[in-house]
Amino acid sequence: MANDNLDCPVDFVTVDEHRARLVAFVVLLLAIICFVTLNWGLSLFMLVDFILRALNLNKYSPLSFIAGWLLKASGRKPKPVDRAPKRFAAFVGLVFSLAITIALLTGLFTVARVLLAILMVFAALESLAGFCAGCYVYTYLKTFGLVR
Repeated sequence: MANDNLDCPVDFVTVDEHRARLVAFVVLLLAIICFVTLNWGLSLFMLVDFILRALNLNKYSPLSFIAGWLLKASGRKPKPVDRAPKRFAAFVGLVFSLAITIALLTGLFTVARVLLAILMVFAALESLAGFCAGCYVYTYLKTFGLVR
């Protein structure tokens, strides 16, 4: 990150930034569709995919698989970045997707749309600008002693 005051999580394992950004773009598209249709099945799909990625089971993640296939077909060279901020962001996405799914299943459509809008903003920032808000969130959580 450009800001030296940030204390991003690190685990010294790398992932492809292009793949992570493409996954975030697909999440953005799915969230937009879910926002319009209020389809709980779509939010459940995102939830399962976020769970897989948060647990480092990317090889089973449909979104990661699709992104990897598209990148391989495009011939784009991998750009290694540390995995931990992306994994932390996946955990945050998991929490949002769980809340969205519960809101949709219980008929709280306005709540679901607000949560989807927040998810869309962060997915757009990651996918279109390469800005990972996870480092900022992590820094605040660490400041308040909520994470190590």
